[in-house]
Amino acid sequence: MSQKSIVIAGGGLTGALAALMLARDGHRVSLYERRGDIRNAEIVHGRSINLAISTRGLTALDRVGLKDKVLEMAVPMRGRLMHGKDRSTTFQAYSSDPNENIYSISRGGLNRFLIEQAAAEKNVELHFQHRCEEVDARAGVATFKNDENGETVEVSGDLLIGADGAYSAVRQNLMVGDQFDFSQEYLTHGYMELYLPAAEGGKFPIEKNALHIWPRGHFMMIALPNDDGSFTGTLFWPNKGDGAFSHLKDADQVKRYFAEWFPDVPDLIPDLDKQYLNANPSSLVTIRCRPWVVGKTVLVGDSAHAIVPFYGQGMNAGFEDVRILCEEMESHPDDLEEALQSYQELRVENGNAIADLALANFHEMQDHVARPTFLLYKKFSNLLQKLFPGWYRSLYSMVSFSNTPYAEAIRIARSQDQAIRVVFPLMLMIIAVAIVWSLK
Repeated sequence: MSQKSIVIAGGGLTGALAALMLARDGHRVSLYERRGDIRNAEIVHGRSINLAISTRGLTALDRVGLKDKVLEMAVPMRGRLMHGKDRSTTFQAYSSDPNENIYSISRGGLNRFLIEQAAAEKNVELHFQHRCEEVDARAGVATFKNDENGETVEVSGDLLIGADGAYSAVRQNLMVGDQFDFSQEYLTHGYMELYLPAAEGGKFPIEKNALHIWPRGHFMMIALPNDDGSFTGTLFWPNKGDGAFSHLKDADQVKRYFAEWFPDVPDLIPDLDKQYLNANPSSLVTIRCRPWVVGKTVLVGDSAHAIVPFYGQGMNAGFEDVRILCEEMESHPDDLEEALQSYQELRVENGNAIADLALANFHEMQDHVARPTFLLYKKFSNLLQKLFPGWYRSLYSMVSFSNTPYAEAIRIARSQDQAIRVVFPLMLMIIAVAIVWSLK
């Protein structure tokens, strides 16, 4: 493949992986990030929403030989552990296969690791505190402002990649042109982070290998493990109305509210009231757009499809974008335009599909997971997967434990559900007839 000059706007997880993967494919990469160098920042465990990395993300990391090293940084989660209002707990395995886990990993720690790996490549240049100001998408030219000295620099390449997040400056520039569709939808809920410290001796205070959920109908709390024994907790509460963050104004109110709705949590967070009152809730947004490709400019990750975090696929989808973009460039070594169009055709539908799934899973996690009928359905789903491994695969398994395109996984799941609705009653009828016949 002929070497290309590539400019990346954004040095977060997706941008850092893109720089590394493209460099290892033989291209010259210049990455510009508006924040400071994360290698010089203090990474505090539990102070940012942990990420759940699964098969799609691991497949992309495997392409650059980093899968095993990243897994060493992560904590496997084998299922959900639901916490009832009466302090009871119920475990729900993610899969009937004990080897199929998702992994909790520090966002900051992984970002730093990928930047370190990219910096070690001789054909990668990293520029921090450079803010994207203007983009000529068709020419592949971008102007960045150095926040340290106020100077601007204009850079160009064979390809410009927008990997600068949900509020992407690259995408904002594309929107100025004609025929660019864009939508953003804020969830009625926001999120607030809490830190659950490790127990004495660095032990995990609650089950280590699980994603913990406190489902309470229209609101919830979750907690993901860190490798030092602590947990990152996140409240997903309404922004307005009943149970909104703003309703708790002092320490006594915080203590009473958690004692009522999350009675086991105060024992896990000694300074709960201080953490809560010192934090500010953040918004949750879903962003969709099209096209992802304009001229020599392409969008990846949250710049193209920001989603809410309830399917654990935000980073995984972004990493999959990078892998497929690189594969399409490899498949069309002499036709970059064809590679970009092929990438877009493969990814836009799937970006919308995972956005829909993430929104649907929000309602499942805050309410449905606590219902006996839902738990029974999940057990039945795992049983089907064991009995008919070549035919049945749950939607969750296809999304989290395979590289099946998101939209295709939805179509397969719907087809399976239709078959089950027909076949299952028929099976029960046959069994009933057989029992009656045997009694004659």
